[in-house]
Amino acid sequence: MSRIKTLFDRKSKNVLNVYCTAGYPQLNSTIEVMKALQESGADLIELGMPYSDPLADGPVIQHSSTIALANGMTIETLFVQLKDARKEINVPIILMGYMNPVLQYGFERFCKDAAAVGVDGLILPDLPEYEFETEYGSIIKANGLDFIFLVTPETSDERIKKLDSLSTGFLYAVSSSSTTGSNKNMTDVNAYLQKLKAMQLKNPLLVGFGIKDKETFDKACANSNGAIIGTAYIKALEGTNDVAGATKQFLAGVLG
Repeated sequence: MSRIKTLFDRKSKNVLNVYCTAGYPQLNSTIEVMKALQESGADLIELGMPYSDPLADGPVIQHSSTIALANGMTIETLFVQLKDARKEINVPIILMGYMNPVLQYGFERFCKDAAAVGVDGLILPDLPEYEFETEYGSIIKANGLDFIFLVTPETSDERIKKLDSLSTGFLYAVSSSSTTGSNKNMTDVNAYLQKLKAMQLKNPLLVGFGIKDKETFDKACANSNGAIIGTAYIKALEGTNDVAGATKQFLAGVLG
């Protein structure tokens, strides 16, 4: 049984997934940030693989990726950093990124190396459903990795059900058709989340985009299993020399 499934079997409400950019703020910050998140109450860690041309990332996460790339972060470097991560990190780890660098690395090699260092799942927003079904999904499954699809308020009910059937781990409900870090009124999102909840989907539901503090976290969790925070946490790390302190303060503000 995957760590992600084990988590949701144990905890079905108020699950907190925090996004951080690998190699940010410093090249060797990755494990330090992950440890701080685990110690401060994050239930999952979504580790972003920096890429120069992201589709879904807003300006703050794009900027963190630019800095991480300038620091020298690569997929190879990330796997070296994660080699001994499981000696200290017990929460599920998801790698989030884009197909171009993964294909350059070699898709099968990527999945094998990710599994070898204890990664639990993947989010690749630009991997289309058809290519997943016909080519890549079997490789992901063969390496014991979960794969998480994204749905939006504009996704048809038929497609939501399809993507839910293909996803394992959880389903990522994007709160609005925008990039990360947008100021979305969470009240507007309620009807969409209530619809998803009423569909009795196979997977737990985590809400992302626009979750930034206790108020938005609580509202997102009211009609889902939990929420994903990215931009607001990256902002909290900006310019700090005290990763552990900044992380503890930020997550205390979210979790109350």
